[in-house]
Amino acid sequence: KAFRRLSRRKPLEEDEDRVLMGTRISEGHQNYILMYNMLTGIRIAVGRVSAKIDRPLVEQDFSAAHKLAFDVTGDELTPGAKYDFKFKDYAPWVFRALRERFGIDPADYLISLTSKYILSELASAGKSGSFFYYSRDYRFIIKTIHHTEHKFMRKILKEYHDHVSSNPDTLLCRYYGLHRVKLPHGRKIHFVVMGNVLPPNKDIHETYDLKGSTIGRFLPEEEIRKNPYAVMKDLNWEKRAAKLQLGPVKRKLFITQLLRDVKLLVRMNIMDYSLMIGVHDIVRGNKDNVRNSTLQTFQPNTKLAERRASMMKRRESKAMVYRKVIMEANPDRLNASELPDTLFDERRNCAFYSDDGGFQATDEKNRAAPSLYFLGIIDILTPYDLKKKSEHFFKSMTQDKNEISAVKPKVYGNRFMGFM
Repeated sequence: KAFRRLSRRKPLEEDEDRVLMGTRISEGHQNYILMYNMLTGIRIAVGRVSAKIDRPLVEQDFSAAHKLAFDVTGDELTPGAKYDFKFKDYAPWVFRALRERFGIDPADYLISLTSKYILSELASAGKSGSFFYYSRDYRFIIKTIHHTEHKFMRKILKEYHDHVSSNPDTLLCRYYGLHRVKLPHGRKIHFVVMGNVLPPNKDIHETYDLKGSTIGRFLPEEEIRKNPYAVMKDLNWEKRAAKLQLGPVKRKLFITQLLRDVKLLVRMNIMDYSLMIGVHDIVRGNKDNVRNSTLQTFQPNTKLAERRASMMKRRESKAMVYRKVIMEANPDRLNASELPDTLFDERRNCAFYSDDGGFQATDEKNRAAPSLYFLGIIDILTPYDLKKKSEHFFKSMTQDKNEISAVKPKVYGNRFMGFM
């Protein structure tokens, strides 16, 4: 059914090659092929499990892993693809159940995850070296993760599933898929698909990433002057005397759910997570065109480059041709009109998305105030393991051991809740 809806949807002529990305990632843009393989694998794997008759989950579903092999010719299980690669789909029945729990229609999911990309300037490679890409409609995030994060995700999947099933208003980031791709003679790349906390139809005037720690948690003012919409941290929040303006009813709802979520993270030995806060000023609305200045796109003409290489009889692989032309493509500002201007259905199923896609500020008499918050607990795949224990030991020799980021999960959770 999902594939029938997908096939009836006529793409634009250039859809096959058009790639929406952001500021250049690295020399040669080798990630083009990676992105293509990710989405090809997702389409086939998700389409297969979505087409099956629903059934209750069993214990084995949480540890299941299905392998798919793609090549140019294809076979009865997989269609022909541009490149040879292997794809692994982890716990497909569990993630199907999670998508249903979060109100994600399988056909919409497949349509969103096409070969078009947006890479936000806010989402370039971080300390971990991972990348994350937004889907064409800004609805989903595809994030590469380290092998240790992947293993940990599989370890906690049962508890995560049970928690979000019994907490429909959870603030924890919403995971929709866990996958792996492998190119011939290349390394294995693990990645997750998750929901975007920020909306496609609203300008976000301020963004914060709050951990409850003060050491190293400051974005310098000169950086903010260069990019007024950069993600700010705990000390910026304190310096600006910022606060979530919530009246008694919404404050109780927020703190109660936050406490439930943090208790789960402590129990699962997790730390180093953040509360992401996006602030939309209702009075300013979208007149500043913030999304136009923070998102970039480019469209490499790969077909023209292939023809040119063929005419010159160069012995270059298709991958090399793609890399060259993507490197030479000039990024253009994204026009916000290309993004959806309406809410996605799943945002109506959660209390924290129920006010025009977000959580509207209120005064002490519970009357609406002119700010709209977009909230979510992100980066929840870091356990307090030997690596973090070592980091705590060495950093505490020169800094306040209670203020550094790497602390025991219970200490981290208490400090996090205290700050919030």
